[in-house]
Amino acid sequence: MAAPGRSPCLAPPGGALPPPDRRKKKDANILEIPSIPNPFPELCCSPFASVLSASLLPKATSRKKQVIKVYSEDDTSRALEVPSDITARDVCQLLILKNHYIDDHSWTLFEQLTHTGLGRAIEDHELVMEVQSNWGMEEENRLYFKKYYAKYEFFKNPVSFFPDHMMSFSSETNAAISHSGMLQMFLNSSTYPEIHGYLHAKEQGKKSWKKLYFLLRRSGLYFSTKGTSKEPRHLQFFCEFSNSDMYMSLTGKKISGAPTNYGFCFKPNKSGGTRDLKQLCADDEQSRTCWMTAVRLLKYGMQLYQNYMQPYQGRSGCSPLTITPMRSISENSLVAMDFSGHRSRIIENPTEALSVAVEEGLAWRLEDDGKLFYTLDDGHTRFTDLIQLVEFYQLNKGVLPCKLKHYCARIAV
Repeated sequence: MAAPGRSPCLAPPGGALPPPDRRKKKDANILEIPSIPNPFPELCCSPFASVLSASLLPKATSRKKQVIKVYSEDDTSRALEVPSDITARDVCQLLILKNHYIDDHSWTLFEQLTHTGLGRAIEDHELVMEVQSNWGMEEENRLYFKKYYAKYEFFKNPVSFFPDHMMSFSSETNAAISHSGMLQMFLNSSTYPEIHGYLHAKEQGKKSWKKLYFLLRRSGLYFSTKGTSKEPRHLQFFCEFSNSDMYMSLTGKKISGAPTNYGFCFKPNKSGGTRDLKQLCADDEQSRTCWMTAVRLLKYGMQLYQNYMQPYQGRSGCSPLTITPMRSISENSLVAMDFSGHRSRIIENPTEALSVAVEEGLAWRLEDDGKLFYTLDDGHTRFTDLIQLVEFYQLNKGVLPCKLKHYCARIAV
């Protein structure tokens, strides 16, 4: 019988009861239970870990804003508060609307490095904040907003940019190549034509320049150590372009001491100064334009063509040569509304309405896995462009669990 006040206990096989002070023994004397693999590790977590994995959690959609200063050709400046992921094209669109300019697709954002006398046109798809992140703390660099008519002119008239004596093609390519075929070769990753010719190169760490025979290939820029020989054993690597930007000399021979006024160079990203520049100069403007245009096509490829075509996308039957600004009757019957205050109001000023539309379009644009999309509900319903977004909400209420891949107006109901 069990003693009064105590509950009965069963003895283990062998008959002896465990001693009452078993928990006070040292850990070395305690028998360890064999660990059993957990078949559902995703359901278990420590008190300091989230139950859901990071891949299942929605990404933060908060977008920081920064202030940038953009100069005009008369050196007057304007400060803009913009999202941290704004592109050069978006900055141009904002300035076009705020300054009441006509958008002829030639407005461009320029980067000017004042201490070196260099400058370049920022590509439309480039992020402005990334461009500024390459500036040194003590450098007084500037962003300029001005027209650049030749930005995509090589798509319209390639023969003017690529003279025959500077180009050569593989033996598999036919001798006679049309202008459109030439552009296709530039945009094709496997059949890039070779650009060749003489350039003056500044020797690293010296003030002297040397005239060398250069060749531009998909793998980079090379020069020949033996005349105009193209044999691999005579070619020496000069630079590549994936981690560097190309600039044009704005001061001619004044700063660099170049033999001609047609200088350009390659500046590595995050470089420490002028010592890292790869400086070149051509004998004439046509030669410099050919080299610089070919490098742009080599570096960006189809992205340049997409930038060129973006203003005309979504307008069926239109080409860059035939597009004309036009509004439909239904568009003219719409009014812009402002709901930001306590009371709604009609925006009567058309310039203000366009400016608000562009700013809202930037706020609606988000990025996921490197791909841009537009949304009004923190990414639940995603659209490839603003036209899709507007057309969807004109016809529907609520959200969709996926990203639309086609225009709503083109789907038969």
